[in-house]
Amino acid sequence: MAVIKLENVRKVFGDAVIIPGADLEIRDGEFIVFVGPSGCGKSTLLRLIAGLEDMTSGVIKIDGRDVTEVAPAGRELSMVFQSYALYPHMSVRKNIAFPLMMAKMPEDQIKAKVEGAAAKLNLTQYLDRKPGQLSGGQRQRVAIGRAIVRQPKAFLFDEPLSNLDAALRVNMRVEIMQMHQDMKATMVYVTHDQVEAMTMADRIVVLDRGNIQQVGSPLDLYNKPDTLFVAGFIGSPKMNFITGAIAEKHKAATIGVRPEHIDVVSGKGEWQGKILLTEHLGSDSFLHVEAGDAGRLVVRAPGEFSGKPNDKISLKPDPARIHKFDAQGLAIRSK
Repeated sequence: MAVIKLENVRKVFGDAVIIPGADLEIRDGEFIVFVGPSGCGKSTLLRLIAGLEDMTSGVIKIDGRDVTEVAPAGRELSMVFQSYALYPHMSVRKNIAFPLMMAKMPEDQIKAKVEGAAAKLNLTQYLDRKPGQLSGGQRQRVAIGRAIVRQPKAFLFDEPLSNLDAALRVNMRVEIMQMHQDMKATMVYVTHDQVEAMTMADRIVVLDRGNIQQVGSPLDLYNKPDTLFVAGFIGSPKMNFITGAIAEKHKAATIGVRPEHIDVVSGKGEWQGKILLTEHLGSDSFLHVEAGDAGRLVVRAPGEFSGKPNDKISLKPDPARIHKFDAQGLAIRSK
């Protein structure tokens, strides 16, 4: 386990500023997730921590030790990549053991560590198979096993589930969360999927164009986004944004309200609209509504909601759940 501290970490490629200057402390035993759209710098920041990219300036410390100029192998970190990077000609056993073999660890110790990691990851029965004989989820577990046997100070995950299908992603997400709970290890995880971030993280770091927009627990970011960007990125479906006269009534340049915080009401609601289409998901229905001055809104309704396209509808937003933003896109907090 480790505390990882970033102090004004910058990364520049030619004229392109990828990371303008990041300050962040990752706590001992924390599961922290870097999230943001493609190209926001989240993988670059992870690779800077790992030592796989050279920093332009700044300092990285692991447990108080300055590792800015230390090679990746000397940082005592293990990284799990999007591609499994397994040796196809080697068995699962040898793939997991490979870093220990390279370190010339005694064979009996290697055997014990490999079998221990395999037991944690439900891979014991597959130790003598080749990667080509495994499913995608099993291959990803082998890659994680190879990271575990090194007993690193922290684990770094770079979009490890993006190559898996939807069902496998859910299963592997649960397995990684369970692994964190069992090992109590420091884990830094990169994803573009805000649902993964919300379900897995102790804290989330939201990045946009290399800038850390906000750091906080999933519920902090959901309930109290600091910026329009965070408000629109966290939550699914995304928050509705309304400008113009309606926002001005709330003394804001923009107001935001989540689909789940708008009620469909009988009689006169605050906003009148017409259903354009409905997405039925079983437990929920998401209504796409044209709501006059409020614009086009997405509204969450019960799964059995019977409304259909062109039906008139009355909507009432929860006044306690309306988010207000100024012209710069910063949250306006009530004093």
